Amino acid sequence: MAGKRALVVDDEKLIVKGIRFSLEQEGIQVDCAYDGEEALEYARNGQYDIILLDVMLPKLTGFEVCQQIREFSSVPIIMLTAKGEDMDKILGLEYGADDYITKPFNILEVKARIKAIMRRTEPKRIMGEPPAAKAVESGGVRLDCEGRRAFIAGKEISLTAKEFEVLELLMLNPDKVYSRESLLQLVWGLDYPGDVRTVDVHIRRLREKIERNPSEPEYVHTKWGVGYYFQVKG
Repeated sequence: MAGKRALVVDDEKLIVKGIRFSLEQEGIQVDCAYDGEEALEYARNGQYDIILLDVMLPKLTGFEVCQQIREFSSVPIIMLTAKGEDMDKILGLEYGADDYITKPFNILEVKARIKAIMRRTEPKRIMGEPPAAKAVESGGVRLDCEGRRAFIAGKEISLTAKEFEVLELLMLNPDKVYSRESLLQLVWGLDYPGDVRTVDVHIRRLREKIERNPSEPEYVHTKWGVGYYFQVKG
């Protein structure tokens, strides 16, 4: 992870200090913020490979920060949530987070999740799937797979890392129906501790961004009782 840059946001300075020390041992450059407004300022002015963002922050909540970051950046965001607060996890995903870690956490878990998300945001080949294409286009939707950029009718749209990966997988395999479990395994990885609700949240957010009418999708469809697939309709 040497050469990468992270932003760590938490109002508990001991937590920030511990994470910073551990990440710097991995060669990651770390910036720290202790409230929501400061976090936004860092995010606007810096280029980060990962942001660790606590939910409970002074001035602006982690949800508000995440939502505003998503207006100008698709940087991977991991939310830090309180133990047992399942709603915080779902809300974090709704606001555009890519992953979450529950407090109290083991720093080894934090590093493992950061490594995993960084691997997933780099161009890759998914085992059992066709070799990665440089670009894929269908029905007015175009993905630049190397630059990780998405376009609808020539206009660029902002997708999070996971939204991009879900759409990329579906578009590279049109008409193939993926169960929620298989999408979770292929996109989030075998070691991901979340459940299939994560997939549903990302599909809903993806539809809101690419479909003219999300309730009547033209691209990402549901095969009831089975899963999701990509097919151009309309």
